[in-house]
Amino acid sequence: MKILIINGANLNLLGRRQPEIYGRESFEDYLGALRARYSAITLDYYQSNIEGELVDAIQRADGLYDGIILNAGGYTHTSVVLRDAIAAVAVPVVEVHISSILAREEFRHTSLIAPVVRGSIMGFGLESYRLAVEYFIK
Repeated sequence: MKILIINGANLNLLGRRQPEIYGRESFEDYLGALRARYSAITLDYYQSNIEGELVDAIQRADGLYDGIILNAGGYTHTSVVLRDAIAAVAVPVVEVHISSILAREEFRHTSLIAPVVRGSIMGFGLESYRLAVEYFIK
């Protein structure tokens, strides 16, 4: 099984950015532990702060991966093009968020991508990614 994890804007700053919300662990450290836990699965990772590059990554993944775990960051609430890219590919996508977007500022309450993904996992910290991996395994 091959899963692609895609992180959007500002998620390269995990561990340093607002640790009271996102925690103190870098994503690279967490990813290492996730890969060790699921050693029989290929977990590839891509991060970009650029919306169009995220769209390209989703399109490239179609037919190559069994699933995408996507944390679109702030693009969750603004990006019609990410929504359209997800809807255009056959590879299933699970939306994840480290914090609960429903417990944050009102502008974060709407996910434009939620209607076109298999499901959304939020509020469990970095463990949201592990829960998404478990979905694909089952």
